[in-house]
This record gives sequence, C-alpha cells and structure tokens, in this order.
Amino acid sequence: MRRTIIRFIITCALGCLCVAPLAPEAQPPTHVHRIGALSSQATPGRGPFAEAFLEGMRALGYVEGQHFVLEYRAAAGHYERLPALAAELVQLKPEVIVAQGTPAALAAKAATTTIPIVMVGVGDPVESGLVASLARPGGNITGVSVSIPELVGKQLEFLKDVLPTVSRVAILWNPTNPTHALMVREADVAAQRLGVQLHRVEARSPEAFDSAFAAMTSAHAGALLVLVDNIFFEHRRRLAELAAMSHLPTMHQGRALVEAGGLISYWASAPDGWRRGATYVDKILKGAKPADLPVEQPTRFELVINLKTAQALGITMSLSLLMLADEVIK
Repeated sequence: MRRTIIRFIITCALGCLCVAPLAPEAQPPTHVHRIGALSSQATPGRGPFAEAFLEGMRALGYVEGQHFVLEYRAAAGHYERLPALAAELVQLKPEVIVAQGTPAALAAKAATTTIPIVMVGVGDPVESGLVASLARPGGNITGVSVSIPELVGKQLEFLKDVLPTVSRVAILWNPTNPTHALMVREADVAAQRLGVQLHRVEARSPEAFDSAFAAMTSAHAGALLVLVDNIFFEHRRRLAELAAMSHLPTMHQGRALVEAGGLISYWASAPDGWRRGATYVDKILKGAKPADLPVEQPTRFELVINLKTAQALGITMSLSLLMLADEVIK
C-alpha cells in the first residue's frame, strides 16, 4: 500500500511537470529611437533649448538612453556652419530632426526632404519658406513657431507708452538671421504709424557690439529694440551692460534678456515652444506625417518689466502698465 501511494505521488508530479507552461521567452529590448537636434545657439553644450525639449520628452514618458538617443549639433553662433552640421546629422539617419531657430530649420530643410523635421523657436515659417501654410505644412517639416513678425509693432507701441516723447529708436539686428529682414520690415511700418524714426544697427557677432552702441549714440537714439537672435541671447548680459552705459531703455524679445538687465520684453515663452516640440516628435515616432500636423503659433505672450533697470534709467513706469505686466522684476 505504501509503495502504491508513493508511485501515485511520483506519477502525478511527473504529469504536472509535463503539462506546466513553458517559461516565457525573453522580450526583445525596447526600440531605441535616434533623434537628431540642430541648434544655432552660440555656446557649447546642449543649452536651454535642449533641456526644455528633453523636459517635454520626459513628460511624455521618454527616457533618454532608454527610449531614445539625442544626436546634438550646435553652430556656436556661426550660422555658416549649419549646412555642414545638418548634413552630418542626415548621415546618421535619425528618425526625426529637431531644428531650433529659423537658420537651423532652413539648413535642415536643405539637407533632407525625407527625414521628418520638427522646427522650434522659428519666426514666420511661411514667409521664411519652411512650410507651405500653417494648416497644411506639406513636405517633411512641421513644428512650433515662437514668434510673429507683427509683434514688433506691438513692442514699439510699448516703448512709446514707456517713453511718450521718444522720436528715434535704434533696432539691433543680425543680417545673417533670415527672420530679421521680415521683422525689420514690420518695424518700419509700425514706426511710420507711431511717428518714430527707426535707425538700423547691425551686429553679426559679439565683437560688433561696441561699435553698434557707438553708432546708436551718434544717431541720438532714445531707445533700443533688440531682435531675437541666438548671439544676442547668449551675450545678453553684455548687451545689458552696454545699454546701461549708453543710458538706453531697451525692448527685448524674451524674458531672459530682461532678467539679465534689459528694461522690458513682450514675447512668447520660448521654453514652452521648445517643450511643445516634443509632442510633435512623439506623434511622428508613432507614425504621423509632418505634412498632416498643423504648425502651432503662440497664443499667449508675456510682458516682463525690470523695475530696477527703470529706476536706474530714471524712468517712471505707469501703474496701468505695471498691472498689465505678467512679471515685474524688483
């Protein structure tokens, strides 16, 4: 009886082993996407553009090194390097290229007609020739526009509100930035409407800043409008110092320049636009076509005032303007 019971137990055990499910096969590793990034920024390293973009990717559940690798190239403020950098990225065969700034987006467009391109921080993408239209971009490019050239007129209006008697305004621009010609054109129209004489001053590099401010002084400019540019952004503290030395109230296109010592800014939030670029990358990696993704334009603009700078310049800001501001730096 005991042997019979033991044989029965052994038989049942062997039967269970035979019918037990096999261990699941190891799952293949998650596909690691290759993303290219091309920037016009003037400093080495990834900088604020890449960090904001990566923040947007993390919010969507992507972990760098686990879900994607970022092949980053920056022109260090030398726009003439962008075509070679764009060609270098294309050779790496990324699934999508993120291009920061209009010069970088144009270089990426010239380098490939097949790899999807997500533009961020660009000016007017239609006027620049990047897309056919905002609603139907066409081709392989879509993304986020951070600026509207018509905003230049509103910025001049704010300067006129702060300085009612100003009659001559200098505009600092970089002729190598393809967006600036559009903005200068809009500024000319707004200046005529406001009864202000516009004085154009070029600066293609930081080395030209001193001579540019000397030219503004010679022209008896009463205020300065600084157009958005990677070189101006990276050297914003130097621009603020020169403006203070020249006793020039400044209007900027970005909060960071006011935080560095500029007087006032009215512009869309650039980091928000860069983070929004990640949503386009996510859609493209999941199969969407750039031609089917409408280009986003900014809908919210920030008015930032540096009250310390105003006091240093002897400017009294009206209470209505201060109440209208999104942020007042004290």
